[in-house]
This record gives sequence, structure tokens and C-alpha cells, in this order.
Amino acid sequence: MRIAIDSGGTFTDCISLDRGVLKVAKVFSTPANPGEAILAVIREAAPLGTSISVRHGTTVGTNALLERKGAKVAFVTTAGFEDTIAIGRQARTSLYDWFVEPPPCLVSAELRFGVPERVSSEGAILRAPTREELNELREAIHKSGAEAVAISLLFSFANPANEQQVVEALKPLVLPLSISHLILPEFREYERASTIVVNAYLAPKVGSYIRGLNKGLSATYPSASLHVMQSSGGILSAEVASEEPVRTVLSGPAGGVIGAARVAALAGLQKVIAFDMGGTSTDVSLIDLTAGEVQTTNELTVSGLPIAVPMLDIHTVGAGGGSLAYFDDGGILHVGPESAGAAPGPICYGHGERPTVTDANLLLGRLDADNFLGGALRLDKERTRSWTEKVFTPLGSVEHFALGTIRLAEAAMEKAIRVISVERGHDPREFTLLSFGGAGPLHACALARSLSIPRVLVPPMPGALSALGILLADYVRDFSKTVMLGYDEAAMEEHFLELEEQGRAALEREGLAGRVSKSIDMRYAGQGYEVNVPADSGATERFHALHRKRYGYADAKRAIEVVSLRARFTVEAEPWELPAHEARLGDGRQALSKTAQVYFSEEPVEAPVYARELLRAGDRFAGPAIVTEYSATTVVPPLDSVVVDRYGNLMIEVEVG
Repeated sequence: MRIAIDSGGTFTDCISLDRGVLKVAKVFSTPANPGEAILAVIREAAPLGTSISVRHGTTVGTNALLERKGAKVAFVTTAGFEDTIAIGRQARTSLYDWFVEPPPCLVSAELRFGVPERVSSEGAILRAPTREELNELREAIHKSGAEAVAISLLFSFANPANEQQVVEALKPLVLPLSISHLILPEFREYERASTIVVNAYLAPKVGSYIRGLNKGLSATYPSASLHVMQSSGGILSAEVASEEPVRTVLSGPAGGVIGAARVAALAGLQKVIAFDMGGTSTDVSLIDLTAGEVQTTNELTVSGLPIAVPMLDIHTVGAGGGSLAYFDDGGILHVGPESAGAAPGPICYGHGERPTVTDANLLLGRLDADNFLGGALRLDKERTRSWTEKVFTPLGSVEHFALGTIRLAEAAMEKAIRVISVERGHDPREFTLLSFGGAGPLHACALARSLSIPRVLVPPMPGALSALGILLADYVRDFSKTVMLGYDEAAMEEHFLELEEQGRAALEREGLAGRVSKSIDMRYAGQGYEVNVPADSGATERFHALHRKRYGYADAKRAIEVVSLRARFTVEAEPWELPAHEARLGDGRQALSKTAQVYFSEEPVEAPVYARELLRAGDRFAGPAIVTEYSATTVVPPLDSVVVDRYGNLMIEVEVG
């Protein structure tokens, strides 16, 4: 049995696949100990003694980074460059804000250590550290009380010999060592150092968490195996994830992007915007399958820190179902980023006392109080109204307060979608909004209308699509190397062979074999940033075309520089597809369960409520309507229309005016 777990801030989602049968389960997350909820939902999905393979999307590393609750890190670099990790780049996040302060450096000044060494940019050893200098370094780190060590010498990517000496000298400390030439052998010393420091910062906490989860699994399921979702959209062994947790910073959201890409491909869509709204945050990503696969980036910043390992390009905002609505001292309504989380949760769950986006949706009639989580949790509307009445006064009524809450939350999510589409030169009108997450389908049509997106797709099991993406993700290992060459195929092939040997050895250690795809980071000589293209016979032509598309010009006569080479090893997961059904024209009346008074503006309208599990392929109906199911609720506003496709997707045509 294959099991995928997506551990979120409010709910922990589980999808199990056993002999072709897919099942979904959700339990409340346990933020203080995420493994507790994970083991509970696994026991719900798999009888004791079952042989299981578990795949996990984790937020432990993400939360540690956001909350600055990682390890005490010692940073070791070339003498004279100790403060690069704090100085960073000249670029300002807010150009005209004189009072903006950068996030504090993860490594305090007294924990930055310099090694007297130097390697040239060509890789020649100019000065190696002496044994005495290394002994002094080890003793200084030991006295510092560091809990982990990040080692990133200036030109270790060109020749790691000096860095290897430092590693050997520090091994007796028995601390987690994050080593740049093993994790990220690439140029740009600040981004590389930042990545290695983040890895060291997370290693003790994430490593302890994964080992504890593995131990708990083995106690109940002796033959269980554990893998972890990477930020790049691939699965990684638990052992490697423990050593390189920087690769899991966007572990949970990455599963959603992979799931969205699989659903889009099945539905025959090539351009979609993935919109994943959960309990605490919303993740959006632009997916263009005309390029053949989901694109990754090496230039992402998470919590103000550049991370240069491959990651899916995901933009996150603090707006979710649990986002708190409140008035500031000036009487202005705000929504988020603070969240009620799983404890105490929204008011309607029975414990919270501060109104949230979920409470607002309930007050507006958009949630079925008796059919939440398939009836497993009854939402308390009277309690919600009672507590909300204590704070809504400036807006005149509970419903006005709820409408204002929804509009502010949707404004934040609309801005996030604009960041990954309009601000990067993409026209949203060419895309379909693929909505998932427990709260996403409640807001998808309103967002699509505001962005002139003509179509919304809500897949089956939308509240568990991230878990489905984790279940279907391939095993992936990425290897790279900065080379700084002219375009020379023979020289590149020599370096590629080295990367391939490294990758195959890594896979063999886990008893795996897979295919390799190679790519090149290229730029015009003298430029400061690169474009990544597949390493094939048409690489230069593809580079010129992509450069013209991205920057508006290309120069075929100008010299090209090859900066870095990349090799991705992929072991394909066992395939599974949503079952297809013959579409027959219908109006969905067999799924109609009742009607409800729903607010889309100041006055309520009567809307039919459909049970999604009873809808059939080919059913069509118009809004206003509510579609309920176990993992989510879909809201169809007036003027929009729905058709159920052969895979059970809700295809909603949006009236954009």
C-alpha cells in the first residue's frame, strides 16, 4: 500500500492507494508534534501489519525557518569573507523605504569563522590551511556552543580540496556538517552560503523529526519505508532529506503543484494557474506544460533568504481559511496573516473565539454546517454568530462583516496570482485557474472573475490534491556544477559524465536506476544572470529564442558563456490516473440535496446544494450553486456555469464581463 501525507497548519491529509483503490482521510494537525497526527491518520488508512510505503510532505523545515526556531549555526568560510552572509546583496526589498530592515542574519557575528585559505577561480590551490589553524578553528567552534556547522569556502565549487580538509578537521565535533561542495557546487558565494546556512539551521530539527517519524512508523509497521517530498517536485529518501533539509523547505506546496500538473494534463489543459488555499496560507504557481514539464527555479527567496537548490516557483501569502479577521486601533478591518491554525481553530469548530475566513464563509451560507468533512465535524453556526457579533460593530451587521472579510482575503490572493502571472509577462486570460486545498474552491470563481480568467477547474478530492501530487511524484535527485566555459560540446560532455557518475552512484546506494535529463545555464558573455535550456543539439538556438522571449532581444552573433551544468535523475513512480467515465447529458438533479440562503452581496439568494459524489460526467447546471464533498466545498456564483467532465472535474465557465 502506498500512502501520501500532506501535513498542513490546520489539517493533515492522507491519500492511500491499495490495489488501484484510492481513499482519502483528514485529521486535525498537531502543530506541537506533527508526527502524532501523521501516525494517527496512517493507522486510520492502513490496518496494523500492512506493508506500506509512506511519502510525506512536511512543513517542519518551513515553519522553523519562518519562525526562526532553527539551530545555533557556526558559519565557516574563507578568511576575510565571514560577513558576506550578513551583508548579502545590494538589492533592496523596498527601494524607497528608508526605514526597512532586512531580516536578521541566521548566524550571529561571533559564530562566523574564517579559514586562512585561498583557491583561484580556475581551481588552483593558492594557500591551504595548516593543521594548527584547523585545530584552532575546531576548538573555537567547540567553545561557541554551536549546534550545527555550515562550511562554504569561497571557491570550493572550483576545487573542494581545502574544504575537504576543513570537513575532516571538524568531524570530531560530532555536529551536523553542511558542506557546500556536496550540496551546491556552484558560484555566487552569497547565495551558496545562504543555502548552506539554511541547511545547517534546519538539519538538527528536521533530522530529529524525520528520525522520530521513521521510528514511530517502524514500531507499528516494521516493513514501512519513508520518503519526503522535495521543493523541486520530486521524492527523496528520508535519509537524504535528514542530511539536506534545505531541499524540503517547500515540501508541502510542491505536492500541490505536481498534483495540479497531472490533473491539467489529463483534462487536456496546458496553461493553468495552481491555486491552493489551505487553513493557514495560500500557495499559487504558474504551470505551462507546453515546455513539457513543470518548471523549477534556482533563484527563490524564502523568508528573506535566498535558496539556490532547485525549487518549484511557488508564491505564498498568509491568507487561508483560518486567517483571523480583526479591526485595528483605527477601525480598519484586516485579514491575516495571523491564523487560528488547528488549535484553537475557527469559532465554528467549537474552540476558537476570534472570527476567521472559514467563519465568514459559514455566516454567508457558503458552507454546509451539517456536511463538513462528510458530516464528521458539525459546524456551529450559532456559536459563530454569537462570537462574531462582539467584533463586527463598525460594519453594521454580521453579514457585512463576513463579506468584508472575504473581500480582503480575496484581495490578498488576487495580488499573489498577479505576482506570478501579470508581473512576469503572462496574460491570465490565457490560463485556467485550477483550484484546490480545503478552502480554494470557495473563492476560485470570484478570483477568476477579478483577474478575467475565463475558466476554473476543481478536481476531485480538491482538499487532498497536494497529498495526491506527493503520491504520484517521481523520485528525483539533482546534481549541478559551475564550469564557466565557452560553448564547447566536448568540454561540457566531460563534465556531464562526472555528474552522471555522481548521480548513478547516489541512486545505486538506494537500489534504484533512472533516466537522466541534462540542461545548461547559459548567458551572453558579460551578462550577470543565466537562462536554463535543455542540453541538446539545439541548445544555442533555444537559448536565443528564450532570451528574446524573456528579455525582448537576442544577438546570435554574440559569444555565449556556459555557466553551470545540471543533471536530473528521475525514477518514475508507479502510474495512476483518475478513472474516466462516459459523459451523458444531465442536469445534476440526482445530486441535489437541498437549497440554502447564500450571500454573494448584501442580499441573500437561494442556491441549490449538490452532493458531488452523486454528480455524473456530463451534468451541467448554472450558478448560484454550492457543491459539497468530503474534502472541500465549491461555490458557484450567479452567472457562472458548471459542467462535469469525464474525469469528474468541475469545469466552471466564469462570466468575466
